Amino acid sequence: MQPTPETGTWKDYGRVGIYLRPYRYRLAFVVLVSLFATALGLAQPYFSKLLIDRALLRKDWVWLCWVAGFMFGSAILGFLLNILASYQYVRISAAMLFDMRLELFRHLESMSPRFFAKWRLGDLVSRLNNDIGEVQRVSADSLLSILSNVVFLFGSAGLMWWLSPRLFLLSVLFVPLSLWTFQRYQKRLMSQTQTLRERSADLGSFFVETLIGTRLVATSNALDHETERFRFRNNAFVETLLRLQLTSFLMGAMPGSILTASSAAVFLYGGWLIFEDRITIGTLVAFMAYHARLLSPIQTLMGLSSSLAAARVSLKRIFEILDTPPEIAEKPGALPLDRIASGLRFHNVCLRHDREPVLDGVSFEVPVGAFCVILGSSGAGKSTIANLMVRLLDVDSGRVTVDGIDVRDLRLADLRREVVLIDQDPYLLNATIAENVAYPNPKAGRLDIERAGSEAGLDELIARLPHGYDTKAGERGLALSAGERQRIALARGLLRKPSVLILDEPTSALDPATEAVVVHHLRKVLDGTTVVIITHRPALAEIASHVITVTAGKTATVTVA
Repeated sequence: MQPTPETGTWKDYGRVGIYLRPYRYRLAFVVLVSLFATALGLAQPYFSKLLIDRALLRKDWVWLCWVAGFMFGSAILGFLLNILASYQYVRISAAMLFDMRLELFRHLESMSPRFFAKWRLGDLVSRLNNDIGEVQRVSADSLLSILSNVVFLFGSAGLMWWLSPRLFLLSVLFVPLSLWTFQRYQKRLMSQTQTLRERSADLGSFFVETLIGTRLVATSNALDHETERFRFRNNAFVETLLRLQLTSFLMGAMPGSILTASSAAVFLYGGWLIFEDRITIGTLVAFMAYHARLLSPIQTLMGLSSSLAAARVSLKRIFEILDTPPEIAEKPGALPLDRIASGLRFHNVCLRHDREPVLDGVSFEVPVGAFCVILGSSGAGKSTIANLMVRLLDVDSGRVTVDGIDVRDLRLADLRREVVLIDQDPYLLNATIAENVAYPNPKAGRLDIERAGSEAGLDELIARLPHGYDTKAGERGLALSAGERQRIALARGLLRKPSVLILDEPTSALDPATEAVVVHHLRKVLDGTTVVIITHRPALAEIASHVITVTAGKTATVTVA
């Protein structure tokens, strides 16, 4: 599933309100402080009028001291209040965006394998990192600025009208044309921002794909080919970036040039009014100060509008993920699960991937304490059966039950505590072997970790390593062999002491002789624990108590005496 070309709507900002709600009182305090600081800033130009008309032109030293003191005091107080408001607002926005990023992260973690099969990993990382980062940047830099600039804009406009209505009307004459020009370029900018996000995601997906497939690139002599792919994607990104920069420049320069023309007109007309003794020099100076500050918030707000448009694109991309319902969800009032007492059972289970049947009417039972082997060729549906047992997938029809209870009615955490799946290609963190073994249970003691490692056959490996269990596994565990990674993952599962342990191709990286030793060792160690081994090797069936053969999505079960 790829992002649509739409750029979202302003309603997406309304949806951010749910993340602001926990911080509403702190935010109200920040708003009040910011408004007071803005009011102090509005007073500064009027002080210049008093300074000229009441102090300098009349040569009044007392007035001069008072006005200068008020100007300095209000500037310092406004400066301190702005620092306080900005600092507190950044803290609030950071906390709010953490909540949003955490929700998106938890939402992604709840998605099924079918979801990740449809999305590019680089695109998901881009939304989780870059898009939320863009929203955080805009919220930290822009939203408080919008409030102060809007207040300053209307405050300056009111004071300018009070000082000279005619000059005010002249100063705002060109504003509509400036806003029309800005809006025209903004629409183009929004579309280009969306395209830039997609080009950036293309680059991210390319890097993730090629870095994971480094061995394939090297053994296929495909470096030149990958270089050309990178150049093509990078050129597309740069071209979009340059178009975006040009549009952004024109959007700022054209309206700003139009507004600057009004300043020249105000100077000319204001000078003529002084010559005619209709206004004082102090009035014109104060008016021009407000006029300059009137243009500044207009230009700032127009610039902030482009930032908001960019953030709107990011919000749309974020909510596109959040609005995708998880395929696997825990029911309200889900039932607890303790140790499994009777076993697992499939009841006429059917499941499809993209309309293609994977399992079709599958029924079998794995009783408690069984050493069960699920046999079948690649693509027959064996791993899908394992995913259904731990609810990484849900059936389209039929039922999977534990102790007679549909797994969809059980608490997910309880089910996945009692039924543990160890994948064929297990994922290891770039951490120590001990930390990898203890990952599901960080509070596990060292003795428990070493006992689980010994049961998984890690003693020989640990004895060879200079730092033993404190040896780093490397990025994705690549400092270790495939068989070593499988045994560490097995120790991770054994540490949890589950009711059912599912091993997906646990001996795929081993030779037949080692395989036999490991499996016999497992059966001895796991005596009393329900074990399900998924494999394509018929030799493992010789030591099983139950054998389930999967052929083209259908099963046949044999109980071994």
